[in-house]
Amino acid sequence: MCTGAAAINRRNTNESSPPLYTYFNQDQTLELPYSIPFFPSMAACLGSVSEMHSIRTVLEELDEEKQMVRPETTNSNPNSPTSTSTSIMVMRRKVERIFPVYARGKLSPRSDPSVNSGSVVGDSIWDAVRVEAKCEAENEPILSSFLYASILSHDCLERALAFIIANRLQNNTLLETQLMDIFCDVMVQNRGIHRAIRLDLQAFKDRDPSCLSYCSALLYLKGFHSLQTHRVAHALWNQGRKVLALALQSRVSEVFAVDIHPAAKIGEGILLDHGTGLVIGETAVIGDRVSLMQGVTLGGSGKETGDRHPKVGEGVLIGASVIVLGNIKIGDGAMIASGSLVLKDVPQHSMAAGIPAKVIGYVEEQVPSLTMKHDASKDFFEHVAIGCEGRSIGEYEYSI
Repeated sequence: MCTGAAAINRRNTNESSPPLYTYFNQDQTLELPYSIPFFPSMAACLGSVSEMHSIRTVLEELDEEKQMVRPETTNSNPNSPTSTSTSIMVMRRKVERIFPVYARGKLSPRSDPSVNSGSVVGDSIWDAVRVEAKCEAENEPILSSFLYASILSHDCLERALAFIIANRLQNNTLLETQLMDIFCDVMVQNRGIHRAIRLDLQAFKDRDPSCLSYCSALLYLKGFHSLQTHRVAHALWNQGRKVLALALQSRVSEVFAVDIHPAAKIGEGILLDHGTGLVIGETAVIGDRVSLMQGVTLGGSGKETGDRHPKVGEGVLIGASVIVLGNIKIGDGAMIASGSLVLKDVPQHSMAAGIPAKVIGYVEEQVPSLTMKHDASKDFFEHVAIGCEGRSIGEYEYSI
């Protein structure tokens, strides 16, 4: 039986039978005669009694009185059974306030924290994520173990994200530990990805009205997960590790229904709203601050090789189920209405709609991707549409 502050006991430990996990609820014990699938991967982030200092730190921060409860004992020997058992009981009750369930595991020591740590000094987004996770653990105790393993046990946003994505993409042959090593190796060392992750997270928080917090985007939104996996795959592709990059693309397509070729170039501050059915081809290029809804296709128009996919400028908003085909350009600040088929270039700051798409208006000094304003109502055009002196809308209309 596991001793110490860990709240999970493992019995009948042999390779032929699954372990029994024990859930401590205050002074009562409830045995669960089955293995919990999430906990084995989580176990790598948790440790024994001597490795629970991080939990103490979290509890101290959450304790309104900022005081640790210390056991009272008349025995002066700290190693005595009475002192040890009392300390364990106090620690267990303290831990169960916030983290009621744990799996037994070993915490791998880091040989060189300065090399392995991906911490960013003054990282306000990571600080916000941790605060949100602590509050959610208090408000919904049943998720406390999940929140601890996914966020609170990690020292930086990159490692937390690597853990979350690895757990979502893992299968029987592509193990979670392997995936986490891959993601950590790329994310922690790549400064460009550091910046892109945070700008993307901010984009999801600001532009998606259903996104309640940074924490919820990091944990649950598959558009964010698929985008960050692409960033890792793109880095691997540029390193010449194309087979591994394509393997990640395949898993993202299977799990999230998002198919982004690892060679595609995607800027920062991107929102993939919902993400389902999104397809981005090999030579596609997407600028900064772009928002794409579900079902968007940036594809080729035939069997030709070479540069054959769309180039999307900065600040573009592309609505749901839009199909853009061929090596064409969508100008900066353009807006493509949902359900459109785009086969020719779209000018900057214009709105295109239809099958085939035609320019139906112009937008001046607006970034549609930030406003997320999709409609083309009268009120909308009174606000953002302008008449261009010396030219008519018809000059920019086109048909196939």
